[in-house]
Amino acid sequence: MLAAEVVGGSPLKTLASSRQVTRLGEGVFRTGRINQSAMELCSNVLAQMATEYRAAGVIGVRAVGTSALRDASNQDEFLKKASEALQSAVEVISGQEEARLIHLGVQTRWPHPTQRVLMIDIGGGSAELILSEHGRMAQAFSKPLGALRLKEVFLKSDPPDSRELHRMEEYIQERIVDAVKRFGNAPYDRAIATSATAAAVICAVNRVPRAKRETADRLRATVSQVRKFYQEVSTRDLESRRKIPGIGPKRAEIIVPGVAMLLQALREFRLPKLCYSSAGLRDGIIADLAARGVGRELSQLDAEQRRVMTEMTRRYGVPLPHARKVAALAHTLFDSLQSLHGLPPSYGKVLEAASYLHDIGHYISDTRHHRHSFYMVTNSDMPGFTERERRLIAILCRYHRKSTPDATHSQFQALDPDDKRAVAMLTPLLRLADSLDRSKEQRVESVECQARNGDVVLRLRSDEDVDLEQWAGERVADVFREAYGRQLAITKARR
Repeated sequence: MLAAEVVGGSPLKTLASSRQVTRLGEGVFRTGRINQSAMELCSNVLAQMATEYRAAGVIGVRAVGTSALRDASNQDEFLKKASEALQSAVEVISGQEEARLIHLGVQTRWPHPTQRVLMIDIGGGSAELILSEHGRMAQAFSKPLGALRLKEVFLKSDPPDSRELHRMEEYIQERIVDAVKRFGNAPYDRAIATSATAAAVICAVNRVPRAKRETADRLRATVSQVRKFYQEVSTRDLESRRKIPGIGPKRAEIIVPGVAMLLQALREFRLPKLCYSSAGLRDGIIADLAARGVGRELSQLDAEQRRVMTEMTRRYGVPLPHARKVAALAHTLFDSLQSLHGLPPSYGKVLEAASYLHDIGHYISDTRHHRHSFYMVTNSDMPGFTERERRLIAILCRYHRKSTPDATHSQFQALDPDDKRAVAMLTPLLRLADSLDRSKEQRVESVECQARNGDVVLRLRSDEDVDLEQWAGERVADVFREAYGRQLAITKARR
């Protein structure tokens, strides 16, 4: 289990992480069914993990099953129990989807934007062979060559006898030969192995204690080191294998077939060495959830709230295209600058609502219309919004021009510390969004926002003349710098 905070432009921040060996596939590879004890154990583990990640306040969850569940005839029974334990749906993914997520996880944590890379992931039931070119997954094969499956099928003795090992090696070679042919003869810039088997090999070869496995990330092993290690573990019994530093007692049970798979891959693909990446399927799931914008809806008004905003905007004569454009630009700024303001997503809704309503004060008078907007929002019935949200929206409308939040202002002083900080951070964003539609003609199609070298750069996308919008945005630079401690630069993006 991995729970993480993902903010654009910043490294993934782990909030909670847990790993428990359940040997879910142990019965599947012998009988085709998940046995009841493994099912109960796994359900209990999932329930505990759910408690851990809920405590971290996650807003998106994806739980996946791989090779063992793909093969299990009682898959539906397990999925029902597992989903109840998690109180969240559990899905079975294909080998190709598993490969895609592994590739995404590795590329997110250790990018290879220009290289040709072979990735090898050895799980319990399957092994994924992935060809990555220029940062994209070019081809992938999922083979029934997981360490637990190979042990169940081939290795009956302890230590394994030579005939068992030979049959297993022949089987592995036979299963990966088509991937070798399909991937072609072009050289690889790097080979990367993931999963617990790869971690155990790398730790053992580099004499890294199991307790410090996290330090093994990106360490390497040569083909001769892996061959020597295979010869060593394949001649020892289980009790002796457990004494090898870096492996661990549970991994010692299946390390022989795991290393055999790794060694055969190195031989068949003619690789002189491999590197280990601690990233894998879990990291890929996190990156995929982030790319899909899971949780982003929490920072945007729902349909009913947006309807209320639209009705108020029309009622008080504010041009709706302008209000919508300011709201869209404000949301982009809020989302893009998350790593700087660090505000919870719910404040994005407040900003969007204020973007719709900041100009309604013109209905009373053009003079000091920001104060009129504050008064009108404060005294309006706004179904779908809490009293606190309405108060924050009103205050943002108050500060969308002229003076900035100040401790001497009674309405600002009445806020709690978190809301005070939020108003201070959101005020420049509302002013910027409003300024970037200064002409009220929606000349700016969209904005790209990037924190770079201590500054924040906004690039305006447009086919029209946006000099007025650029000038108006630049006038917010001082307010932005005061809140964010960053210089603000605004340019027009090149087409």
